[in-house]
Amino acid sequence: MRFSKLMLSTRKESGAKVDILSQELLVRAGFIRQLSSGIFSSLHLGFRSLRKIEDILREEMNAIGGVEISMPVVHSADIWKKTNRYNDIDDSLVRFTDRAGRDMVLAMTHEEVVASLAKSEISSYKQLPKLVYQIQTKFRDEARSRGGLIRVREFVMKDSYSLDTSAEGLEKQYDAHYDAYFKMFIRAGLPVIAIQSDTGMMGGKIAHEYMYITEIGEDTIFICENTGYQANKEVASIQKTAIEVEPKDLEEVLTPNMKTIAGLSEFLGVQPENCGKVVFFSAEIGEETKVVIAVVRGDMEVNETKLQNMIKAKTLVTAKEEDIVKIGSVAGYASPIGVDREQAIVVIDDLIEKSNNLVVGANKENYHLKNACYGRDFSADFVGDIINAFDGAISPDATSPDDILKSVRGVEAGNIFQLGTKYTAAFDAEFMDVDGRPKPIVMGSYGIGVGRLLGCLAQEYHDDKGLKLPITVAPYEVMIIGLLDKEEITEKAEKIYSDLKAAKVDVLFDDRGKKVASPGQKFNDADLIGIPIHVTISKRSLKNGGADVKLRGEEGEVVAIEEVAAKVQEKINMLHAEIENKLKAEEWKA
Repeated sequence: MRFSKLMLSTRKESGAKVDILSQELLVRAGFIRQLSSGIFSSLHLGFRSLRKIEDILREEMNAIGGVEISMPVVHSADIWKKTNRYNDIDDSLVRFTDRAGRDMVLAMTHEEVVASLAKSEISSYKQLPKLVYQIQTKFRDEARSRGGLIRVREFVMKDSYSLDTSAEGLEKQYDAHYDAYFKMFIRAGLPVIAIQSDTGMMGGKIAHEYMYITEIGEDTIFICENTGYQANKEVASIQKTAIEVEPKDLEEVLTPNMKTIAGLSEFLGVQPENCGKVVFFSAEIGEETKVVIAVVRGDMEVNETKLQNMIKAKTLVTAKEEDIVKIGSVAGYASPIGVDREQAIVVIDDLIEKSNNLVVGANKENYHLKNACYGRDFSADFVGDIINAFDGAISPDATSPDDILKSVRGVEAGNIFQLGTKYTAAFDAEFMDVDGRPKPIVMGSYGIGVGRLLGCLAQEYHDDKGLKLPITVAPYEVMIIGLLDKEEITEKAEKIYSDLKAAKVDVLFDDRGKKVASPGQKFNDADLIGIPIHVTISKRSLKNGGADVKLRGEEGEVVAIEEVAAKVQEKINMLHAEIENKLKAEEWKA
């Protein structure tokens, strides 16, 4: 491709407000242009990088038996109503009516469509397992788009769906995706870790996220370097040790204006872990709205995701003061003791269950109760892990006090879910098993955002001059920088261009004349765009014996014109071999 033919202008500055460096670089290099919030055009260079990422995803999906299909982006709302997601998902799901007044949605994912196809296309165990995938545009009306391609509203995703006869079959396809995803990311050049995650709106029982660790990430991940434990904040747990003491008699004490754990602990001369902390929520559960009394130890914080999952609430928001009063409680002096259990749900962390003699609220202004014990003084509707992990906590799989957790930031680059029968059961998508009985098809769902992956790569691979993209995802493998001030130079540059094309090398030829781009601008653009191999032909290079060939950001060597194609191919092979060696190492299996 000739640079002169591109509808492209590089920039010294991004020219717009940007959130993170990767967005600035992609805008300056002419990869993307913003149309509106969270909606971008991909210009030629960005388009080519995105297509190369798609090719990697497609090849690895095909390698594990995937069959590519295409599903519509506009759906009848009826299929989303079957799974209740039409009402359960917030305004990020775009709902509208067509001219006939029918409810419609813009797809943010395709589980419902696949389940409906499974019902129409599969009837027998003999037709299973199946694995289908697509690479297609989706839309999610993000409330807060940010970071260029990191969090957008319109995006391209590779989403795949497995269909099986059993949980064992699902696990096999899930494991195949687990490995295939690491291969995809290694080939693209993005370092990721796989962590345990919440299933969220997707449902199911097991999920993993592939996290790119970076300070720009919105997700918090807890890791233990000693044990290898890795989990998203939403599901991360810690090793818990209860304070075992003999129960004492319940005692009411005056605690004027002591509405915080810190103030209460100091006033009574006790530690925060000897107190019970109450947090109130309002939850929509089924057709009812209930006040939720969540109780954790005073040195812990409530994890809202765990809490919502435990009680199976559609929504979970902070309770209003009037709701707290209605159940007979007092904010700042609250506990489950004596509240109206008809209107409230009590959920306690499992540490509370094992901890005696806690200081809790008396549900009476300016008073607390000492020596409260679970089972004797109060009960709960749910008991389990509802606390946040935190830096310095003992890892849940620790064998030593040194096995502690630390938090890092990350961007979710991909995810995989074991959905089970949540969607197929809603559509009566069944197969006739070998025993002659109908059974629901077992389903898995797996996704990678193509644009987000490019945004992460731009964040990972750059220097002060611009992008330094891996050869597998760079828009071109080679850039010819022609300083075309003489006929001889032009002729030699054209020969190199012709030789590289004949050798099937992916090459961009900067053929702009001096009146369009100065030599300095050409060199700056070559560095900014981030193509990995540069070939420069100039008066100086010809005087030295040929063209200058180098890797982006490194020292070059002069190569005879007739040997440039071979030297370039040697460097291409070297860069690809580095990636192949990482694949062969299979470090994710260690």
